[in-house]
This record gives sequence, structure tokens and C-alpha cells, in this order.
Amino acid sequence: MINLQTGLTYDDVLLVPKRSRVTHRANVSTRTRLTKNIILNIPFVSANMDTVTESEMAIALAHAGGIGIIHRFMSIERQVEEIKHVKRHEGFILDKPFTLLPNATVATAKEQAKKYKVDSFIIVDEKDKVIGILTRRDVLFVEETITPVKDLMTPFSKLIYAKPRVTVEEAKEIIIKNKIEKLPIIDNDRILKGLITSRSLEHFYNFTDSTKDNYGRLRVGGAIGVVDDYLERAKALIEAGCDVLVVDVAHGHNEVALSSVSKVRKKFKDISLIGGNVATPAATYDLIKLGVDGVKVGIGPGGLCTTRVIAGVGVPQFTAVMECSSMAKRYKVPIIADGGTNYPGDITKALAAGASTCMLAGWFAGTDESPGGIIQRGGLKYKAHRGSASFLAVADRKMSNQEFIDESKLNSVVAEGVEALVPYKGKVNDVIYQLLGALRSGMSYCNAKTIEDLHKNSEFIKITEAGFRESKSHNISEIQ
Repeated sequence: MINLQTGLTYDDVLLVPKRSRVTHRANVSTRTRLTKNIILNIPFVSANMDTVTESEMAIALAHAGGIGIIHRFMSIERQVEEIKHVKRHEGFILDKPFTLLPNATVATAKEQAKKYKVDSFIIVDEKDKVIGILTRRDVLFVEETITPVKDLMTPFSKLIYAKPRVTVEEAKEIIIKNKIEKLPIIDNDRILKGLITSRSLEHFYNFTDSTKDNYGRLRVGGAIGVVDDYLERAKALIEAGCDVLVVDVAHGHNEVALSSVSKVRKKFKDISLIGGNVATPAATYDLIKLGVDGVKVGIGPGGLCTTRVIAGVGVPQFTAVMECSSMAKRYKVPIIADGGTNYPGDITKALAAGASTCMLAGWFAGTDESPGGIIQRGGLKYKAHRGSASFLAVADRKMSNQEFIDESKLNSVVAEGVEALVPYKGKVNDVIYQLLGALRSGMSYCNAKTIEDLHKNSEFIKITEAGFRESKSHNISEIQ
């Protein structure tokens, strides 16, 4: 107890500028690793929180070159649909397009279209043999909902399709020449093998930095817990196409959490797996030994988290990231710095301290892509944002899981987070653009053309409270 270690957070340090060969911040690469096997073009991961990441946010992050982690505070079935929505959003060839049997009714088609957010179906028989295609225009003004889709579809004899070996350029030419939006992929036996859409081709050319899997589909992660249905949830998410599982637990160095990580790793050997949250080298080592492909670091640094003042536990985030990264580096396992980035420059500091990516929550909350509606207050726009361990978040889960059968039990909730309103920010792409510009600028000051260079070249200096005050704008009246 006499030789207490001093823990530092991002506000306590600055990066020392270096003689730099980076002539312009546009010349730096932000390419990095999320896990041992997943590469991102930007080091941003949207947090697995119910006011931050569902499919819309995950699509936007993947388009930008990052990745979103779908939160777990929903049924398995709904989380699966959120994953599928991301995976089906695009890809040069969608390998499992939606289908209907010929006797399905218009009512069924419209119901399925609304449920899965699609506007067309390949019509197949019981043996998956293609007999036609049904698009939005075929049913748009049809009022007789019991009409079978076979009476409205474009039959196979008039269908424009391609063979499985079609290239991007060939598919583009076929779509343009025939003025169609959907191009089924059909083999010589008329068996459906996939679907190419005009939107998927458009995205293929427009979003060149997207985070994609081997099939050209956007990558997405899914969160799981460590008790109850976590193995069932993991299996369902993997089958839905989830690229990475994130073990979502406040204390990742707890025996229950470690046991769950071990079981997931043994049962699903091929899936990328991120463990956490932890804040010490020992915890990082234990997770790595269990076979995780990435470690999430952060106990209590988040803007909505009150764990440190409620439980009295945590490690200041800069110290936690630096020490955990030092351990993980020995095993070539990436670190995800989760929380504590109050200023854009904190992201540069986190990466320079050894992290490969940053998980962001407050930065992305309040955007169009975050879950929830816009709230008007005092003539200004806001969106709700809450910590996963906040009173309302915990109470909602316990009530929905029937752990509490009446409201009298609510006083037993010990919250370690808060709820808040955050200003409405518009499109998340605008936020990403600003954060990425700040990171590139910080890297150029540190003579870092890559994040690996940033790890090697960075030098920190500890500052005082006066130094932090000097770092911000001061001695002025800002224009509001």
C-alpha cells in the first residue's frame, strides 16, 4: 500500500510532437486490426449499447471502414435479424436471397418484405428451382391480397439472369443493358445460387473502404453475455453470418466470465472472439490464454458509467490501455480501447498507447443511425443515451425477463451508469469524418504514416492540471 501506483487518464498526458516525414495528414493510413483475423480501414468500433448500435449504425460504420457491434439487449431472434439485415444489405453476390414459393399470397409477400426490409423475392419451387421473380412494382397496387405470387411474377421464360462465374463488370453491363435492378445467379439446373442488385454494385464502387467479408458482404459483430442463453445466442448469431462475437460483461476477469469465454471458444473454434472488459495485464493474459482474438479494455471510463464512484473500482484508462497493450503485444492480440475519449485527440492517445481500435459510444449516440427517436426540448433536438448498467437499462431488462414481477422490486437495482439526453448530431458519417481528420492530424505530428508507426514512435509527457487547462481554449469568450 505504501508504493501505490499512479494511474493516468487521457487528460493527464500529451503526445510529444516529432520531426515528421508526413507531409500531409491525407498521406497516413488508418488501417488496423480489430482481431487477429479482421482488418479495418478505420480504427472505430461502435459500442454494443442499446442507444448506439443496431443494424443501421453497423451498416454506416462498415461503409466507412469500421465495424458496429449489435447490442444483446433484445431477443435472440431480433438480434439475428439485425445481423442478417447488415449481411444482406450488400455484397457483390448475396448468397442467400429471400425466396417465396409460387403459391404464397400477396399478403405474405408484403408481410415478409416489411419484416426483412426487402423489395423483391425469387420465386422457387420446393427443390429451390427458380421459376420467376417478384418485385415491388408487381404488388404495389394489388389490392387482392390472396392472389398467389405466381400470377404476378416475371416468369423464368422472361427472366434476365447470370451464371455463377459472372464478374462485377459483366453483371454491371447486364443490369445497364436490360434496365433491371435484380440479377439472379442461376446454375445450369436452374438452381438459385445468389442475387446481384443494382444497389450492391453501386455500393461496390462507391464504398471502396468498406469493411467486407470474403463474399463482399459488410462485416458486423454481435454481443453475447456470460450467463443464461449466451451459448444459444452465440450459435444463432454465427449461423446468421456474424463476423465477430463480443463478450459483453462489466468485469471480464470474473470466474463466471472466464468460464463462459472458455466455453464459447471451445464450442465455436473458428469465430473471431473478443473478450473483456478488463483493465489489467493479468486479466489480459488470462483472456488471451483462453483463446480470444481481441481484448476490450476499460473499467469505468465511459461518460455514462459510474462504476468507479459506485463500486470504487477501476483503472484510469490511459494506464489501463498502455499496460494491457504491453501484455497483448507479446501474443500479437489487438486491444480495443473502450471508453474515456472525451476529446478527439484522446483517440490518438489511446492508439498511441498501444490500442489497435477504439470503441466509441457517446460520439455516435445522438446521430440519425443510433436507435431511438428525436426528442424536442427547449427548441433543441436530442436523443436518449444510457449506460448499459444504468437504472433504466437494468430495470427494463429485469422486467422484460420477468426477474421482477412488480415495480416494488426496483429499489433493489444498484445502478452503475446514468441516463442522459445528447444533442442531435445528424449523420454519423459527419462525426466519423471529423474524428478521422483529428486522428490523421495527430498521427502526422507523431511522424506516423500507419498505426503501427504510431505505436513505435509515440512519446508521452505527463502534464499538470494547469497544462490541461492551457491545452483547451482559454482567456476568450467563445462565439456560441
